[in-house]
Amino acid sequence: MKLPVSTLALLATCAVAQGLTIPNVGDIQTPMQLGGNIQHSFKNAASTLLDKAISVFGSTEGLTDELKSTWADMEMKFPTMISQMSFESKPKFKVAKRPSSHYDFHVANEQLSNYKLRVKKNDPGELGVDSVKQYSGYLDVEDEDKHFFYWAFESRNDPKNDPVVLWLNGGPGCSSLTGLFFELGSSSIDENITPVYNPHSWNSNATVIFLDQPVNVGYSYSSSSVSDTVAAGKDVYAFLQLFFQQFPEYTKNKFHIAGESYAGHYIPVFASEILTHDERNFNLSSVLIGNGLTDPLTQYKYYEPMACGEGGEPSVLSEAECQGMLDTQPNCLSLIESCYDSQSLFSCVPAAIYCNNAQMGPYQKTGRNVYDIRAMCEGGSLCYKGLDYITQYLNQDVVKEKLGAEVETYESCNFDINRNFLFAGDWMKPYFKAVTALLEADLPVLIYAGDKDFICNWLGNQAWTDVLPWSGADGFADAKVRSWKVDGEKAGEVKNFENFTFLRVYGGGHMVPYDQPVNALSMLNTWLDGKYSF
Repeated sequence: MKLPVSTLALLATCAVAQGLTIPNVGDIQTPMQLGGNIQHSFKNAASTLLDKAISVFGSTEGLTDELKSTWADMEMKFPTMISQMSFESKPKFKVAKRPSSHYDFHVANEQLSNYKLRVKKNDPGELGVDSVKQYSGYLDVEDEDKHFFYWAFESRNDPKNDPVVLWLNGGPGCSSLTGLFFELGSSSIDENITPVYNPHSWNSNATVIFLDQPVNVGYSYSSSSVSDTVAAGKDVYAFLQLFFQQFPEYTKNKFHIAGESYAGHYIPVFASEILTHDERNFNLSSVLIGNGLTDPLTQYKYYEPMACGEGGEPSVLSEAECQGMLDTQPNCLSLIESCYDSQSLFSCVPAAIYCNNAQMGPYQKTGRNVYDIRAMCEGGSLCYKGLDYITQYLNQDVVKEKLGAEVETYESCNFDINRNFLFAGDWMKPYFKAVTALLEADLPVLIYAGDKDFICNWLGNQAWTDVLPWSGADGFADAKVRSWKVDGEKAGEVKNFENFTFLRVYGGGHMVPYDQPVNALSMLNTWLDGKYSF
């Protein structure tokens, strides 16, 4: 089956556990397939689209004649998709603000005068998700009318001493509550829309915070929007500063940021933002990125090998389809390189649209699950029926009441956000440079990848870690790939030098904790214990 257009637009990014989306590829045509009058009309439409982009973003910096031609060619190749696109989106959520008395704490800080944190203590027995202490609420950015929802679970083990982990899903535009209920949190949600205890939850030995960001994702909401990773980072720093201010008992514990998919963009930038604040009241100790999109110029070379039998699974495409991906690859890489050089939306937007269609489109047409090359898409949200159960659960009035959620309708992914990030040029930017900065600041970095994922596959993630420029690059290049074992059984392969580690997880798809819960928890605990070489 073909994924919906909206879902495909997300898939293209390797984003999430929910993930990325690819624009509709059903109408790919070359200029030679189009008659002269039709070509002319499409070029006019492209010009109109380009004019719209200029009016929205207010600048023509970096817009060359060559790029104008690229936009026109993009319109001819992908007419249906382009015709459906818009540079602007309106907030999707109806909001019912709750009185101040609904929350137990209101946190402010003179140095962050624009931000306030609302905190609700949750009786662990009321929702039955876990028996540990839990806190939920909103970070409010008052002059921008932005409200970020979060839900925190104390460690089941020793919360006074165990580390704290912030978990982020990707998209861009997907709720981190997916990670909570579908992957690594305290409970899953079954077909009866009932929580089912997860013995392999990541809060087994860590306090875990799930944050819905950017705004208009999950339970978060705003009358405006965020459309790039750098802007989102400033809000995440403010959230953490106020959260640890409210809960000083956690400030001496190590703090880590973990996430997947488009979090390969988020996490390097968020961590870099945090490190610029010497006055922070929490101890950033490492970052973990699972099946992420971080270096597109390197990673987009590996869609064809993964789909065509070189990633450990049989080819799912014909020889002709594989050759077609190879034929379009040079143009794709040239566009990404142009984006890297200019970081202008006028070069980065065509790179995302062209490459996602050309390199992911053939796979998408097979109807296979982009998050697991072994399986067909089973329907439901993002190919997993179980994600629909989560949406039903989180839309219950009693759940929203207990958590203090203020939106009328919870959605696991907001595809408008995905489009906003794409049209801001964020998708193809070289965020790997921020990883270099983190390593030079002696911050440990773990890149892990389930080896059955297509959308942010392990081949591409392994490749970009091998070519990442940093002071330890030669040492990492010379490091041997070793077997990784869990309970005496081979669970993957690992490569490490100093504080930088790449881990291939056998049998894991895009969402490693979903496919390999025992091994994923072992990975987390090993890393949090400071055993970076595994």
